[in-house]
Amino acid sequence: MAPIRAIFWDVGGVLLSNAWDHTQRAAALEHFHLDADEFQSRHEMLVSSFERGKITLEDYLDRTVFYRTRSFSRDEFRDYMFSLSQPFPVVLQFAQALADSGKYFMGTINNESRELNYDRIEKFGMRKMFQLFISSCFVGYRKPEIDIYRLALETTQIPAEQCCFIDDRPLNLESAAKVGMHAIEMSVIEQLRSDLEKLGVGV
Repeated sequence: MAPIRAIFWDVGGVLLSNAWDHTQRAAALEHFHLDADEFQSRHEMLVSSFERGKITLEDYLDRTVFYRTRSFSRDEFRDYMFSLSQPFPVVLQFAQALADSGKYFMGTINNESRELNYDRIEKFGMRKMFQLFISSCFVGYRKPEIDIYRLALETTQIPAEQCCFIDDRPLNLESAAKVGMHAIEMSVIEQLRSDLEKLGVGV
């Protein structure tokens, strides 16, 4: 087996909580007393454009929340939305240790809107551990589309068999495997360490 040279990570659900997945949206809807069905129908029509960077956060909020007068401000909603992101410290520490070892190219492949992506990269110090961010909002592709994985390979020029991708969703991992990457489903940190060790990856 060829040695692993690059490790690509999902962000939401692996390194951090999800940014704006159903759990975060439900919390915001409850906090601001919004109609869930009405919001969800609008969200579904916009989420692809939002995560591909085709519309801004302000555009998204205009069309999902502030298309009518609200009792709360745009800043209040935005601040609450951003506050929902939480780190998974043990996983972040492990990723940092792998980065510090100097043995691996470290990158992310994730679906996220531009403003949340920038905030999370900065807030949780991810520039210190990752050399490349293949984020849907930057590249216009979303997992599990094959093209986002191909772009990661083409950008780094590292053969697929020397790359590992970590995610918490099987469909995303299936697409990574289709392009020839090693795929690991993240459950808990002990399992992640063990699965990486089987590929010869360690600090």
